Amino acid sequence: MVDALMAHTLSLADAASMTDTGDVWLFRGKSPADRLIRVATNSPVNHVGMAVAIDDLPPLLWHGELGRSLPDVWTGTRKRGPQLHRLEHAVSNWVHRYGQRAWFRQLDIEVTAPMEDAALSAINELVERPFPRAWSLGVRWVKGRFGRSVSLEDLYCAEQVALTYQRMGLLDADRPPNWYDPGRFWSGDRLELIGAALGPEIEIVDVPPLGRSRSG
Repeated sequence: MVDALMAHTLSLADAASMTDTGDVWLFRGKSPADRLIRVATNSPVNHVGMAVAIDDLPPLLWHGELGRSLPDVWTGTRKRGPQLHRLEHAVSNWVHRYGQRAWFRQLDIEVTAPMEDAALSAINELVERPFPRAWSLGVRWVKGRFGRSVSLEDLYCAEQVALTYQRMGLLDADRPPNWYDPGRFWSGDRLELIGAALGPEIEIVDVPPLGRSRSG
């Protein structure tokens, strides 16, 4: 992990160059759908994803969404639900197409090879699952607050990140994945990681439109 010191903002290019596997990326928008998700989950943000940075490959974003706007690099298709995208492409898409603000938080430990393998195994297992219906998000969240799990045949973005963290050994399995919402990964809440912590939010600025992103 590269320390971002006390920076409050970073350009997308700089943030992408220092992000590591396990860092979380958070988004907040103004559309009715964004507000519905925040209300349904009592969260200050409406979307969360996890960085995946493998060797010298461009960093990727592991997240889930309803849209098919970008090709999923794992399956090579445009699909709904859990998706793995080029990180700079995904952030540019969420900022310019969906009208979101973006932040990232760095994980304060070095992710080991076994942890990385566990993350890739989770991606392989979960990438074909669908996104839940919008009306069910609140129901899933309420059940999670009472410690009741739900079927993971479909996955909401925060459930997806939480389940991946569990597989990596960063979260215990005492709480079901549907206990988590995007706000649990925001610093205003206390996320009880195992042997690790997430740094402060760094807002992403200077985000080129997708056609002019550094990665092409």
